[in-house]
Amino acid sequence: MTTIYHNPRCRKSREGLQILENTGINFKVIKYLEDKLSEEELTHIISLLDIKPIELVRKNESIWKTDFKDKQLSDKQIIKAMVDNPKLIERPIVISNNKAIIGRPPENVKKII
Repeated sequence: MTTIYHNPRCRKSREGLQILENTGINFKVIKYLEDKLSEEELTHIISLLDIKPIELVRKNESIWKTDFKDKQLSDKQIIKAMVDNPKLIERPIVISNNKAIIGRPPENVKKII
């Protein structure tokens, strides 16, 4: 099953969702701002993405700039920051066949389906 972690207010996330809809495949939409991820879930997603947690952070978000930017944070602390403040999570994220990709640019979604 393909899953998209989606923020309906984000244009890039909406574009990634549209790409999935155009394929005709079955997929699940998780609105991660409403259905918050646990630390375990986010850690698993990061491992599927094969990136460091900091690479999933939206560093231009005001909460990052004011609360986290100049601090030395461990990977676990970065994950906790994203769980507590899901706006910090880059989007969309698409998972399919035990692989994951960040849909930025949205055309990246095509690489995983």
